[in-house]
Amino acid sequence: MSNQKNLNALSAGGLLISLGIVYGDIGTSPLYTLKAIFTAVKGAGQAVTPELVLGAISCIIWTLTLQTTIKYVVITLKADNKGEGGIFSLYSLVRKNAKWLVLPAVIGGCAMLADGIITPSITVTTAIEGLKLKFPDVPTIPIVIAIITGLFVIQQFGTNLVGKLFGPVMFLWFSALGLLGLLFVVQDFTILKALNPYYAVILLIHNPAALLILGGVFLCTTGAEALYSDMGHCGKNNIRVSWVFVKVMLILNYLGQGVWVLHRPHYEVELNPFFEIVPSAYLLFMVALATLAAVIASQAMITGSFTLISEAVRLNLWPKVRINYPSIQKGQIYVPSINWLLWMGCVAIVLILKESGRMEGAYGLAINLTFLSTTILVAAYMKRKKVPVYVIVIFLLIYGVIESTFLVGNLAKFFHGGWMTVLIGSALFTVMWSWYVSRKIKNRFVKYVEIEDYFQIISELSVDESVPKYSSQLVYLTSANFKTEIESKIIYSIIQKEPKRADIYWLVHVDVVDEPYTREYKVEFLIPGKLIRIDFKLGFRVEQSVNLLYRKVIEDLVKNGEVDITSQYTSLNKHKIAGDFRFVLLEKHLSKFSKLSFYERSVMDYYFILKRFSLSEERSFGLDSSYVDVEKVPLIFVTPDDIELTRLPV
Repeated sequence: MSNQKNLNALSAGGLLISLGIVYGDIGTSPLYTLKAIFTAVKGAGQAVTPELVLGAISCIIWTLTLQTTIKYVVITLKADNKGEGGIFSLYSLVRKNAKWLVLPAVIGGCAMLADGIITPSITVTTAIEGLKLKFPDVPTIPIVIAIITGLFVIQQFGTNLVGKLFGPVMFLWFSALGLLGLLFVVQDFTILKALNPYYAVILLIHNPAALLILGGVFLCTTGAEALYSDMGHCGKNNIRVSWVFVKVMLILNYLGQGVWVLHRPHYEVELNPFFEIVPSAYLLFMVALATLAAVIASQAMITGSFTLISEAVRLNLWPKVRINYPSIQKGQIYVPSINWLLWMGCVAIVLILKESGRMEGAYGLAINLTFLSTTILVAAYMKRKKVPVYVIVIFLLIYGVIESTFLVGNLAKFFHGGWMTVLIGSALFTVMWSWYVSRKIKNRFVKYVEIEDYFQIISELSVDESVPKYSSQLVYLTSANFKTEIESKIIYSIIQKEPKRADIYWLVHVDVVDEPYTREYKVEFLIPGKLIRIDFKLGFRVEQSVNLLYRKVIEDLVKNGEVDITSQYTSLNKHKIAGDFRFVLLEKHLSKFSKLSFYERSVMDYYFILKRFSLSEERSFGLDSSYVDVEKVPLIFVTPDDIELTRLPV
């Protein structure tokens, strides 16, 4: 709790850290937003007029105000889960409200992952394209791929040291943005008219290319989701205060770009206003700084994707994958499979789309879907907090209309790169949704029995020397939520499949709770000295190292004299040697005899394909494979009642 208070405490260090972690994505949006708007207008056969410039910048300013400032900084940051943010943190707060809320959570999560692929591609490409002003023939694609590859290679070593440089670099970046913009704003104060929302409204009402314009405008707020996702690293107070500085610098830069365009009656959309307002002598420095900012933006999205996947795994929304901890820094994780998946996606986008202008359609659509999902989940959170219904309705109407309109505008760019987001997002959705649905299907066929009915048999089996001893301490992982129940398959494994004699039988249950960092356990002595159940309550951001957690509990129980794990073999007992431990995992497989519908059968077939590429149960729970036995059991037991058979007379 104290750590959380320190995190939320406003400090110069906290403000600098938030600049480095939170704003990389939204901070690089001036690189391409205005150029995207004017390119869309030119594609619709219109000229870039002063009214268009004022209207477009007004749309940008008020999008940053309504979408980023009010929705995220003011409203969404209130929905903190013990100081943590992000779409899955939000989902864990409201998932008990309604089962269907998993759908926007999954869609938002997949869109965030797609954004993790698109962000490095577009930001690095746009920054490197600035070199063409001095070196028109420079091959940008090899340079972009080299930078992106280097970025993904260093992930496995941890980014703690590099991360310390992010804050100062981003402070320099935003200061440069504001200064460059201000140098042009003072040349023509008429650009300040764009602060009036009137010009935005007039543009959207009267311009026939309004939807295309909105598709470009939306790019100015990409990265707003990071304000919420990174709350656990920076604290809401530091984010809210630092946003004031960031927003002012962004608006100044957009205004400065606008002045430059206003003074170019024959402006060619091939030119990027961002680099055009940079004095020639400082162009290479600005390209280098833009590249650093792009790398920082990409780094934030990559580490955010790692966190997202680790949460999805523990919420049973993604296959179990290997998660490494490359440094001692809190929250610093590395997911190899996701790292290289993102890398392949980035390289594919760069090779296929080649230019940043063609990536813009893919970029906006990914974030748009995340925004819509967050809106739905925030409304559910408001309901949970008993916010007046009329306030929730107003919130949904305002942001539902705004984001749906942006969605239509982004879909208008479907054939100009938007298809890439749909393709990537759909592929990710099939994985996440199938993994979630398959668990529901499996749970439906789990048969539970009253464990008390087997107390006498288990007690007698434990001391029956006619049965070879299987292990001194025999451990089963159980999904039964109540201590009175046990899966029939576990009883079958102990008593019937191969009678397993042990000194003590242990049942271990892991419950993933809504709080992020909870570590609690409870011990129930079902048969004193013979059958013991341990219930772990772990937060959705806690590593499920069952082997270590279980052994820690055993140490505490032995120290307190609550259990005796001394080997019962005569030769070992007299020397007080601890008995051996063995885990038994029951691995389900789909039998040919099936009661599933075509849809469910397809989901389960896909699930078992995914399972082949995922981490094994023993590795995902941190178990030593030399102490684990895996028994295959059918998902659906076939009983004589399931078979119709007619006997013929002799």
